[in-house]
Amino acid sequence: MKDKLKIGILIDSYQIPNWAFKMLERIGGSNYAEIILIVKNDAPTPSKNVYRKLRDNFQIFLFVALMRLENVVFRTEPNAFEAKEIRQLAPNTPCITVNPIQKEFSDYFRDDDIERIKSYDLDVLVKLGFRILNGKVLTTARYGVWSFHHSDNQIDLEELAGCWEELEGRGETGSFLQILTEDSDNGEVLCRSYSQTDSLSINRNRNVLFWGTLSLLPRKLKELHEVGENEFLSRIRRDNQHPYFYSRKLYTAPRNRELIGLAFRHYSQFVYRKIRSVFYFDQWILLYDINRSERFSWSFWRFKKIIPPKDRFWADPFVIYKNNQYYVFIEEFLYRRNKAHISYMTIDEKGRSSDPKKIIEKPYHLSYPFVFPYNNEFYMIPETGSNRTIELYKCLEFPDKWEMVSILMKNVRAYDTTILRKDGKWWLFTNITENEGASSFDELFLFYSTDLFSENWTPHPKNPVVSDVKSARPAGRIFSYNGNIYRPSQNSSKTYGFGMKINYIVTLDETEYKEHCACDIEPLWDKGIVATHSFNFVKNLTVADAKLKRSKYL
Repeated sequence: MKDKLKIGILIDSYQIPNWAFKMLERIGGSNYAEIILIVKNDAPTPSKNVYRKLRDNFQIFLFVALMRLENVVFRTEPNAFEAKEIRQLAPNTPCITVNPIQKEFSDYFRDDDIERIKSYDLDVLVKLGFRILNGKVLTTARYGVWSFHHSDNQIDLEELAGCWEELEGRGETGSFLQILTEDSDNGEVLCRSYSQTDSLSINRNRNVLFWGTLSLLPRKLKELHEVGENEFLSRIRRDNQHPYFYSRKLYTAPRNRELIGLAFRHYSQFVYRKIRSVFYFDQWILLYDINRSERFSWSFWRFKKIIPPKDRFWADPFVIYKNNQYYVFIEEFLYRRNKAHISYMTIDEKGRSSDPKKIIEKPYHLSYPFVFPYNNEFYMIPETGSNRTIELYKCLEFPDKWEMVSILMKNVRAYDTTILRKDGKWWLFTNITENEGASSFDELFLFYSTDLFSENWTPHPKNPVVSDVKSARPAGRIFSYNGNIYRPSQNSSKTYGFGMKINYIVTLDETEYKEHCACDIEPLWDKGIVATHSFNFVKNLTVADAKLKRSKYL
């Protein structure tokens, strides 16, 4: 068995936020790393003259007031920033205090403190405190000082992370883990992740962001332990080979005048949405187009609408062609029950559709009926994330009678599972929410097995293979075109299911996964359509779904 990695933690206070506490708890309980040292900042807060302190506090008075109001109005549970005692987590871990030399915005460690830290022979030093680090401290651990950065690499202050994205209305909020260098703008990035920006609340946006961040450090430490130094550093160099330019401004806490303008624009959109909701509602509908040739339809403006009654929505269509007829399996969601079941409808070759018929219902929510043929039988994997399972169903009498034949995974919050058969293996793609409080839109995990019915799927070593709200969550069956393989995915950066991406799978094997976006699909062809998030086709029929703006009264 390999020796565990030896980790040191840099902190400003023994009180650390909940997300960091959970992260260190996960590392401490792992078989790949152990926390053997805590380094506490003992430097006094840099002093300012009374006039400058009053001036600076007044200039951001409205921002401070807004954040305090947010903490009352938009309470979050679990709270990523609830204070936790690090000594409760590691009561026997040695702790040393240092008083760094402070120069402008940077901290430099003294030589005697450097030697004390080096005596612990650390593999990684994790920055959860101090200001910008420079000097010899960056080389005290074998693999350097690893630091979290949120939003972008010019927002280093934890209290600002996730604020500007919400105020400026950006679609996604990013976070990344990097190895610090003397060039604070150009550290080596270890991994990145992007989540959906909350459309209303800074507090909620920050909470989701930091719960998602929790997993970044444990994943990279585990990878380093498993693949070894040479392979790990080779991957880091490969991932950082391209230049990166930062073209946004240097973000600080918004001044009062600036915040007034940002807040007016932002909250006026909220007021507009509230007024709009009095007269309109958004409803998922189905779209379809029948081609003369056996290929998928290219132009969404050609698609015809199938609109459900106002008491429900229809989404996630998957299609099977059998007996000269198309069977479209859907999520049918009833608003009054706040829960969906699986139904199907038929569409003939002239485009005439039947009413949906319910075929699978459970006490928990069902959606995304991924249906596929295998060995002259039909199988289905509906989304059952609310039941914390991935379930496999077999069709006993097509298309009406189905029974569960296997639970592929248990105790997992998995969404929109999609299966691909390739190279004698089954490849299972699914979005997973690892941490309570994090989003289900952000991270795609990949597993494989030679047995479709297995309950022990092998996780891909690169998991999550995608960590980006713009392209992670599956949006339909993986398909081939011109000898290439493509994975449809959801783009939920602006809102849930806003659009889709068609991703070309470059590499798929037991050690590597790579894809890149070949095409973007956005709801631009019809003024009444505000989102679209799934796409499938068989033979001549292409089906999709879309969110339609409908009047409540007409």
